[in-house]
Amino acid sequence: MTRLTRDGRLFQTFARLADTLVDDYDVVELLQVLVDTCRDALEMTAAGILLADSRGELDVVASTSEDRSFLELMQLGSDDGPCVECYRTGRRITVPDLADSAPPWQLFRASALRQGFRALDALPLRLRDTSIGTLSLLRSSPGEAPTEDIVAAQAFADVATIGILHEKAIRESSILSEQLQGALNSRIVIEQAKGVVAHTRGVPIDEAFTLLREYARAHQMRLGVLAAQVVERQIDL
Repeated sequence: MTRLTRDGRLFQTFARLADTLVDDYDVVELLQVLVDTCRDALEMTAAGILLADSRGELDVVASTSEDRSFLELMQLGSDDGPCVECYRTGRRITVPDLADSAPPWQLFRASALRQGFRALDALPLRLRDTSIGTLSLLRSSPGEAPTEDIVAAQAFADVATIGILHEKAIRESSILSEQLQGALNSRIVIEQAKGVVAHTRGVPIDEAFTLLREYARAHQMRLGVLAAQVVERQIDL
């Protein structure tokens, strides 16, 4: 990717994220754009976002892969791994080489290495004292990511956090909880819709997700709304 193309992609993503401050938006689609940009423009091997539910437990909301093994890896990180530590401390967690890292997170490390990942960064989605989740960046080669890439990724996470914690939503904690829970619920329905499309169209899960996103964009629909209608058989892709 050329420098011009890379910078253009970064600017477009910042503009997309900034739209959340002034307009209605789809949280799941917004976060999907964020992880896709981290993979493509920042040249990460994979990326995923976990949000905390009303009980403070992390769940996958957006990822660059719909592969079951990768999603299970993200959940391992949320239970006993870098993601949950990042969420609890509100600090970036960096592991330059998973093969040489300390004993903690044994299950996570073993799964990550099996899938070809050698290094990671977990960045907090946090605004002042409010933490709502984490952005995980994984790479297939050991070593630290370029500083400018981590700065850009953290800036993405910060703007997305501000969008989710919109002024109207943080006036009452119950509103914030409902918004976060709504995003998590949307993800569950999207998972169901992926299965429906994969079965009816005879395509892999990744392609089913791509078809859902393309249809939602073409018809200017929220991804969660489309997914619900697909599950209820109101729409046949």
